[in-house]
Amino acid sequence: MKLLKRVLLLACVALLGWGWLERQALWAFPDIISAYTAKEYCSCRYVMNNDAAYCRGYVKQWLATSAFADEPSSKTVTASGLGRSNSARWMGERQGCRLAP
Repeated sequence: MKLLKRVLLLACVALLGWGWLERQALWAFPDIISAYTAKEYCSCRYVMNNDAAYCRGYVKQWLATSAFADEPSSKTVTASGLGRSNSARWMGERQGCRLAP
């Protein structure tokens, strides 16, 4: 039993150490979910001219987004997930879609 506790403690310390080394990447991860969804949906819908239902399935992920809005009049897509929100907008035929700053 003591050996199991030591192994678990060592594993926890190793996990915390790895988390500290990768803190920048771990901090950026929540933005990736919403940014990917907004940008890829925008490209699917407004660059490739696919229908909305197809594009929703195309960008569906294991980690679901909490909110999603497609504004066809301005060709802007907003996606939220893991506490972060990002928007992508169709810029034109030659530029495609870009994430909003």
